[in-house]
Amino acid sequence: MPRIRLMILLLSVTGSVLGQIAPYVPSPVENSGFQSLTVNATGKPVARINGIVLTDKDLLREMLAMFPYANQHGGTFPKAMEADIRRGALSMIEFEELVFQEAKHRKMTVTPKRLDSAIEAFNAQFSSEEQFHSYVKNEFNGSLSNLREKIRRSIMIDDLLKTEVTQKAAVTEAQVRTYYEKYRSRFYDPESLAIQTISLAIPEHATPQHVAQVSKHAEDVLRQAKDTKNYEGFGRLAEKVSEDDWRVMMGDHHSVSRAEMPPDIAKVAWAMQPGQISELIRSENWFCIVRVSARQAGRQIPFAEVKAKLKKDLQATKVEDLRANLHRQLRAKARVEEL
Repeated sequence: MPRIRLMILLLSVTGSVLGQIAPYVPSPVENSGFQSLTVNATGKPVARINGIVLTDKDLLREMLAMFPYANQHGGTFPKAMEADIRRGALSMIEFEELVFQEAKHRKMTVTPKRLDSAIEAFNAQFSSEEQFHSYVKNEFNGSLSNLREKIRRSIMIDDLLKTEVTQKAAVTEAQVRTYYEKYRSRFYDPESLAIQTISLAIPEHATPQHVAQVSKHAEDVLRQAKDTKNYEGFGRLAEKVSEDDWRVMMGDHHSVSRAEMPPDIAKVAWAMQPGQISELIRSENWFCIVRVSARQAGRQIPFAEVKAKLKKDLQATKVEDLRANLHRQLRAKARVEEL
């Protein structure tokens, strides 16, 4: 049975990560970089929100949702990440419970018709009735009413978040334009060069003799580079002899601003014209050869080009701010105990 997140399957999803119900089947772990956390979650309390208990099962489900790769490792998490994942998951399940209790306090309801539609949509995700009933048996002791209440809870959480977060996070085009005009400098593309490189590494702690050997090889490569006639010729040589990561792209870095280049290379490259190939450049532990393909003047990016992404980014920022503020407000008036 695949892991299924309930709110992804509901008809009214707005992108919030809510109300998960999913089976968990542990498997052997061989990767020593992973460690078991709550693979055998038994329902042990991990927190109480106004007396309502959240368990290690709730926590584990959220952790697996945040880091689904752990499903491939028997429900275990990378040692370096486990503590952060656990803290994030605990915060999320606490927040969901706080939102649900607030929704009940506001007397929010879900109509039977809407609930039936959500359950029908959830059921449709299974390949067969047998698979669906097996899932309900494993997760809810066969109780469809418990599943129904879980889905009702998720819808109520989602509805309150729509009211307090999603709708309030709406950004108008006028607001987007105001932001653009206020921070025009953030939407300026500086002058850039389209370059290709061939780089030969100088090993760390290399002896003078070893550096001389690399230098001699680099001079030979430089002669070959000077013999190339165009982008393709230089690129094929880069694929053959270069030792940097750009070799798989014919040494092509596309457009790079001066600030994005190492100073030693920028000083040379910015004095070149399109089509020119540099001499050898020593930059840290590399011998580099640069070919300039083109020069692009700096320009102010028009509002029309950035409007869609900027609007999305501003809305995302407002969503995070509103959600964090709501969490603080709800937590301030609740009794939260972490066990």
